[in-house]
Amino acid sequence: MIRSNFRRQISSFTGIYRRNLHSGLEDAGPMASRLKSRSVVRFSGPDTIKFLQGLLTNDVRRFGESPGERSSTVPTPNMPSVSTPPMYAALLTPQGRFLYDFFLYSSTRPDEKLDRTGSGPGSDPGRDGSVELFADVDVSVLDELLETLKKYRLRSKVDIENVAEEFSCWQRYGRNLSGSSSVGWGGGVDRAGESTASGNKYGWQWYEDPRLHCLGYRSIFPSDATPPLVEADKETDESNYLLWRLEHGVAEGSAEIPKGEAIPLEYNFVGLNAISFEKGCYVGQELIARTHHRGVIRKRLVPLRFIDSNGKEVNQKIAAGAEVVESGSGKKIGTISTALGSRGMGVMRVEEALKASIELRVSGSEDVKVEAIRPTWWPAEWFQQNQS
Repeated sequence: MIRSNFRRQISSFTGIYRRNLHSGLEDAGPMASRLKSRSVVRFSGPDTIKFLQGLLTNDVRRFGESPGERSSTVPTPNMPSVSTPPMYAALLTPQGRFLYDFFLYSSTRPDEKLDRTGSGPGSDPGRDGSVELFADVDVSVLDELLETLKKYRLRSKVDIENVAEEFSCWQRYGRNLSGSSSVGWGGGVDRAGESTASGNKYGWQWYEDPRLHCLGYRSIFPSDATPPLVEADKETDESNYLLWRLEHGVAEGSAEIPKGEAIPLEYNFVGLNAISFEKGCYVGQELIARTHHRGVIRKRLVPLRFIDSNGKEVNQKIAAGAEVVESGSGKKIGTISTALGSRGMGVMRVEEALKASIELRVSGSEDVKVEAIRPTWWPAEWFQQNQS
């Protein structure tokens, strides 16, 4: 069982106190979760990249380039040593508010993998210039997302398919995440990964999470096969993956990032590698570019911990939507967006939330105090912006 005891360290950081909180998850070994909250969509056709490039916040043209020396994979059976890493991106409203998030993956060409015998390269049937991409998306808004994409498609030569029954989304996280030896060209066989090197399912692999290294590895795999390395991990409920994200202050999906309301920069999408400021136009770009170049983001999504007056954790008392206020003045500091047990996250005014001299509590719950925690992955300039 994942231990629930949390340890807190508070240290000074240029006038604003830095609060680091370590949970039992930090001491847990490798874990793997099948993400039932996510689904899979396939894009194919010669206009695939052009279509997504005009919609999403990140530079999808990368999937049309040679992978070169870039690779973010765990060495995986029956896969090339160099491949195009996945990408995190979002679709916004024309006003620049969040709608849906996407984890994009490119499929590997057959000639880059082994054939069915495992003794030679596969054959490339060719697709006449077509590109095939897979997207890991929020299952709760799948039908709505598909309708939205098809409205934007117009005459673009791109097919958009729901392949949720064929594929599942997985995440590997925790400490001591290890790779495996490659089957590839002359490597030894990894028994834990043989499921990816057999039949028509060979060739799927784990990738480093495109958002943050601390989040572990992510990928999509055939629904009727066990992903490589999962046998050696502790497969666990998806709620532990949510706790892992709460630990690092990373929201995911429309349930945690309010659809049609959330400003991506306040949800740290720049730090999560979800936005390119070098690409051309996309839906909602104007607000994103203007806010970014202004240089100051006053509010951000931060991890939270709920405790009582004695510093003991308070479990299952807080609901999403509750306001966090300053105890003395009652001034609103932010709103809780997600909560699970004694942990949560919410969009807070950074300067006030991370000052040790300010005591925070949940509005309407006088006995519940709130600790805001600075994620270790946050860049220092995010604090400098809020010290003026």
